[in-house]
Amino acid sequence: MKLHIVWLYHDLMDTYGDKGNILTLLRRLDWRGIKGELTEISLGEKIPIGANLLFLGGAQDRQQRLVMQDLLDRKNEIQEYLFSGGVGLFVCAGYQLLGNYYQDADGSIVDGLEIFDLETINPGISHPRLIGNAVIKCPFLGESEYLVGFENHGGRTILKNKMETLGKVVKGHGNNGRDKTEGVRFKNAFGTYLHGPVLPKNPKFADFLLDLAIQEFEPEHKLEPLPDVFENKVHNELLTKLKVR
Repeated sequence: MKLHIVWLYHDLMDTYGDKGNILTLLRRLDWRGIKGELTEISLGEKIPIGANLLFLGGAQDRQQRLVMQDLLDRKNEIQEYLFSGGVGLFVCAGYQLLGNYYQDADGSIVDGLEIFDLETINPGISHPRLIGNAVIKCPFLGESEYLVGFENHGGRTILKNKMETLGKVVKGHGNNGRDKTEGVRFKNAFGTYLHGPVLPKNPKFADFLLDLAIQEFEPEHKLEPLPDVFENKVHNELLTKLKVR
C-alpha cells in the first residue's frame, strides 16, 4: 500500500514550521509499514495525478500574493479534487486562501478558491493580532477530544451558511476572537489556524486524516493504533498547562 501526499508551495508557504506536519504524516505511515510518497509542488509545477492528500501551510502576506495567482490557475483542478471528497489540510494562510476572499490590512482584496464558504478580513495595524496557545474541542474525533496548537494571525475569518467548524474554542481566539469557532471542515478538507505545527501535537487528528485518505482507495482499511506515549504526553501536558484538564 502507498499513500501519495502533495505539499503545495513547500518553498513559499512554510512560515510556522509546517514541514512538521508533513514529517508527522510520513513517519506515522512508516511506523505502520505503509509507504508514504511525497511530492513538493511550487509555482507553475503540475499537481501529479493520483494524489491522496493535499497540504498547504502558512505564510506572510507577500508570499500569499505570490502564490495566489498560481492557485487561481489551478482552481478548477483543486475544486474538483476536494468537492469529490479528496483529503486536504490547509493551515493559516492556506486556510484563508481557500475561502471566498482575503481582505488585506491595506484594504486590497485577494480572491480565494471558493472551496470554503468563508471570508477573511485583516482589520489593520490598529487591531492586535490574534496570538497565543489555543485549545479547541473537536467533536468528530470524539466527544471529549481536544486539539491543541499555537495561533498567530491578523485576519478575522467568518464562516458562511452554517459551514461546519473544526471545533469550538476552549482557550485562545480561533477564527475571529468573537464567536468561539476555530477552523472549518468541508467534506474531507480541513482548514485551521493552529500551528505548532498542529499534527505532532495531535496524533489522533493526524491519523484521522490518514484514515480518510487511505479509505478513498481501501474502504475497509483501518490504521493500526500506535502507542503514542510521547505524543500523548506532550498533548496532555499542554492541556494541563492551559488548565483544560
